[in-house]
Amino acid sequence: MARPRKPLLSTDRIVETARALVDAEGLAAVSTRRLAAELGVSGPSLYNHFRTKDEILEAVADSVSAQVDLSMFEEGRDGRDWRTALHDWAVSYRAALRAHPNLVPVLAHGPGRRPAALRLADAVYGAMVDAGWPPAQATSVGALMRYFVMGSALGSFAGGFVNDEAAYDPEDYPHLGQAHRLAGRQERIDERAFEVGLRALLDGLEVRFEEVRRVEG
Repeated sequence: MARPRKPLLSTDRIVETARALVDAEGLAAVSTRRLAAELGVSGPSLYNHFRTKDEILEAVADSVSAQVDLSMFEEGRDGRDWRTALHDWAVSYRAALRAHPNLVPVLAHGPGRRPAALRLADAVYGAMVDAGWPPAQATSVGALMRYFVMGSALGSFAGGFVNDEAAYDPEDYPHLGQAHRLAGRQERIDERAFEVGLRALLDGLEVRFEEVRRVEG
């Protein structure tokens, strides 16, 4: 029998299949047995590429980090200042997380040894230091932005309300008379809330930056 032109299994194929499974069914759906079945291979063959299921999930999480645009932190940055660069990065970061919300708990653990996640952290920190933030402050800025973006991707505020007017009796909740409408406007409300919060956060950082410059100067 002729050998297949392409190998049956590859690291990329395992990661893509696992990511699709997590997106569709959640982290609990991933097992080496299930992945092997989805890929049409024997379970032991996975171990030629990954030693454990956790290694697979780490690689899947890193594939999401790799989707985040970092071009705004490259040298020159098309004339973008640190604030604009942070804004554009946060929007791209959130978009990647929102596309794969079931992987946010893995990503929230931190970059660990994941290459794409480490490149992301390095790019943000380096850009802040280059812009004039002291190293300790640059670390805080990167951490703060990560907390905000991760939190915004963990769930939907608007989606947490039910489309049932009777659930919000004005005698019990006098200010929630329109809350039943929120779920139907979920995407618009959540996007607007993210943008409002991001701009407020950047406004505060800009004030802090000026204070730091005065002290450092």
